Amino acid sequence: MPTFTNQATLTSSFGVSSSNVVTGSIVQVLSLQKSVLGGDYAAGDTLTYVISLINSGETAVHDLTVTDDLGAFAFGGATVYPLTPAGDTVGYYVNGEEQPPLAAAQPPLTVTGVAVPAGGSVLLIYRARVNDFASPQTAGVIENTVTVDGPTLSAPLTAAVTVTAAARPVLTLGKTVTPNPVTENGQLTYTLTVENSGNTAASAGDSLAVGDTFSPVLSGLTVTLDGAPLTVNTGYTYDAATGAFATVPGVITVPAATFTQDETTGRWLTAPGTAVLQITGTL
Repeated sequence: MPTFTNQATLTSSFGVSSSNVVTGSIVQVLSLQKSVLGGDYAAGDTLTYVISLINSGETAVHDLTVTDDLGAFAFGGATVYPLTPAGDTVGYYVNGEEQPPLAAAQPPLTVTGVAVPAGGSVLLIYRARVNDFASPQTAGVIENTVTVDGPTLSAPLTAAVTVTAAARPVLTLGKTVTPNPVTENGQLTYTLTVENSGNTAASAGDSLAVGDTFSPVLSGLTVTLDGAPLTVNTGYTYDAATGAFATVPGVITVPAATFTQDETTGRWLTAPGTAVLQITGTL
């Protein structure tokens, strides 16, 4: 709790003398807690933060300013922020009842005019997107701190919360066809690219499988994965009557992405790991 010291002086025609120094402490009536929904993050994720203020005193606390530093850190002589607020307002609840949202300046995220009634509580709720300044590596963390200050507080209140980068694959699938257009009864190739922008490889144990139904149906299939041939039944299945195609679960694996941090801006650049499946057949 905050403390203070005080010393008195006595002046007279005989000179000046000083009293002993007394030390006091101040019991703060306002308490602060901060939490985040979800325990980890990946690039592009949106995190929800909750600020809780509880007033145990008998007098309302007015004119509070709440500031979240959005995980700010110094890089290359500048300040960068790994979180970007999703919107310019903050949800505002007094004793559990929703109030009009508060306008929020940024960065850092700042709201003013917060009031906590006597014996009451306030919740502030806002969302922030993980941007390119957040480390995507397995050791990556975002630690952001909220500060609450106001004219009636003896000292600012602070609370911090940390989220870690998720150790998981982040997979997307793209598809192209060549040639296009294709002649009737001609041969074409579908190329399906699985990209992993996560910091962990997708292994056989993750049971990845690509499925498709070709229309028109293809015949005389040849299938390769990263240039290596796959064989029917062990690598893939195909129903020549319906055009239903699927790789055997676990055949496709995708390496983790590689990450580099721009030495000038501090942004993280991602080179996804890939697996390329090519299916060639005749119409």
